[in-house]
Amino acid sequence: MTSRARLVLIVIAALALPTAVVAGLAARSSDSSGPAAIVEDVNSNGTSGPVSPFKGAVRPPAPPADFALRDQNGDLVQLARLRGTVVVLTPLYTHCQDLCPLTAQQVRGALDDLSGDQRKGVRALALSVDPANDTPDSARRFLVQRRVSGYLDFLLGAPRDLGPVWRHYGFAPQTKDQTHNSYVVLIDKQGRQRVGFPIDHLTPEDLAHDIRVLLAQRV
Repeated sequence: MTSRARLVLIVIAALALPTAVVAGLAARSSDSSGPAAIVEDVNSNGTSGPVSPFKGAVRPPAPPADFALRDQNGDLVQLARLRGTVVVLTPLYTHCQDLCPLTAQQVRGALDDLSGDQRKGVRALALSVDPANDTPDSARRFLVQRRVSGYLDFLLGAPRDLGPVWRHYGFAPQTKDQTHNSYVVLIDKQGRQRVGFPIDHLTPEDLAHDIRVLLAQRV
């Protein structure tokens, strides 16, 4: 075959390729036995991914990590006994003067946005991240001074009891060398963590929105 003949065949093949591609795509789209298309959208933070019903960041699914801790009044709070309830969990320490009071107020604002019936399906808990200095007295004082008594209960304990809870939810304790991370986590009615709000992205309106989404889901 001459070089000129080979060149003609190459040109013909190149012209036929787009038609073949289009035909292949058309055949694939008409194949109803294949998987459905995944619809993605650009989220508010500019990333592309599946559209979420939540305003906060969706957390990786994980089995429930049940805990049992005493609150500021000495009452035992067991996550396993809160099934059917949406739990708001946030790491705080009682001597904090900035982010912890702000977080507590944001949680209170979200709960105030809920209806009376919705409020009955929610339990808000502060988790101690400074067990050496968080005491029942300091926890009660924090709740009263920040005007969140009746909105939040403060869970206390020894490091050996709090440590597994910190690790499961990605919380860091407050120490001389590090500041704890400020998060609010929503736990669904089956006891699974579902949504996380870093404090710089937290608003009462968004938190209330996501609580309502979880309240509406069936157990």
